Amino acid sequence: MPTLPWTVPNPPPPHGTAFVMASRFEVRSLKDVPRFFLRSLAAWRQVRTAPGAYGASLVARPFERVFCTLSAWEDRDALYAYARTEPHRGIMASARSTMRDSTFTFWEADTGRLPISWDDAMRRLAEQARGDAAGDTSAA
Repeated sequence: MPTLPWTVPNPPPPHGTAFVMASRFEVRSLKDVPRFFLRSLAAWRQVRTAPGAYGASLVARPFERVFCTLSAWEDRDALYAYARTEPHRGIMASARSTMRDSTFTFWEADTGRLPISWDDAMRRLAEQARGDAAGDTSAA
C-alpha cells in the first residue's frame, strides 16, 4: 500500500517549534492486519481534525505486518490530548493483544522543516528500537 501523504490539519506558524512523533507497529500475524489497518484509518480520520495537529502521514506494509505513523504537533499536550480521545484511545487499547512489537520516538523540529521526511523518521525509529533493546530510552 502506498504511503498516505502528509496532511496538514492546522497550518503551523512559519517560525516555531513542532513536537514530532514517529511510531512503528508490528502485528503478530497476517490475520491481524485487516483489523489493525481499518482501525488505523479511523485514527487517521481523527488526526485530520485534531486541535494542535500540524501534519501527519501513515505507511502501511501489510505483507510485512508493519504500520508506521509520523506526526507533528503544536506541543506534547496536543499530542497527548489526541491520544486520550476516542477513537484513538479505544483503538490502542484494543490493539495491544495483536501487537508483536511497537516503537515510539519523539523530538522537536523547526516548523519550517515540516513535513519531516520518512527517511529521517525511519532512522530515528531504528535508533530508538536499538536503544530500547539495550535498555536505553534516550536513543533518539
